[in-house]
Amino acid sequence: MSQQISASLTAILDLERLESNLFRGRSPKSTWPRVFGGQVIAQSLYAACKTVEGRQPHSLHAYFLLPGDPEQPIVYEVDRLRDGRSFTTRRVLAIQKGEAIFAMSASFQVDEPGYEHQMPMPKVPMPEELPDREEMASSILPHMPDAVQAYYQRKRPIEIRPVELERYRTGGKMEPKFNVWIRAMEPLPDEPALHRSVLAYASDLMLLDSSLIAHGTTVFDQKIQGASLDHALWFHRPFRADDWLLYAQDSPSTSGARGFSRGLVFDRQGNLVASVAQEGLIRPRPDRA
Repeated sequence: MSQQISASLTAILDLERLESNLFRGRSPKSTWPRVFGGQVIAQSLYAACKTVEGRQPHSLHAYFLLPGDPEQPIVYEVDRLRDGRSFTTRRVLAIQKGEAIFAMSASFQVDEPGYEHQMPMPKVPMPEELPDREEMASSILPHMPDAVQAYYQRKRPIEIRPVELERYRTGGKMEPKFNVWIRAMEPLPDEPALHRSVLAYASDLMLLDSSLIAHGTTVFDQKIQGASLDHALWFHRPFRADDWLLYAQDSPSTSGARGFSRGLVFDRQGNLVASVAQEGLIRPRPDRA
């Protein structure tokens, strides 16, 4: 599980343009020793969006190379690989201290009609039926492990309402599925690229943890060394990231100290707006306290 930060999402995505293909981003003040992976995904995508006109991103594929230093700015170098009639391709390197810490490719497409189908949204309670942050803090989290309490009480720019929160208290091996309602804490401007970048930020919040549900543990366990290795995101339909989105996650496989997790993102009307996939390190460390 990666850190969360309480700064405004629009502030996090307020990139400084250095040259036509160079941008500089900064990390919010935090006690966390490394940059949150979702922040680098979001800033990289938003940098790429600033080099494309009239098209929105439909997919991204990325690798985490090195931990980022939150005390240092991150330079985003955008490579304009292709500008075709229907598709545009960009490659982005996130650089700190002269080294690439993250690499991403993103594809953009013109709007066009075509076939339509989707998987149905899981039948889960709506966000208004779930405890909000204050209710969780007063009646649910006190019965959870300390690390879980600290995680869910931490201020962040994304509001989270988990459906199966009880799994942290009951423990034991369970079906590897986890449903969470998410939305930006602040109203966002009517800019599709910004909303897609915000979802990119949120998509890395807890996906890795779903790969441990089948094993009766979580990334909050000190005996687990966890880190995101790669990340892929596909955008299917328009959405607003400042309205509730259901992040339905599952994990088809774990092996080789790696966990593979997937996510389907639905708006509250049941439209499938995005899909996510990630592989992460979930190395057992019995030597840890």
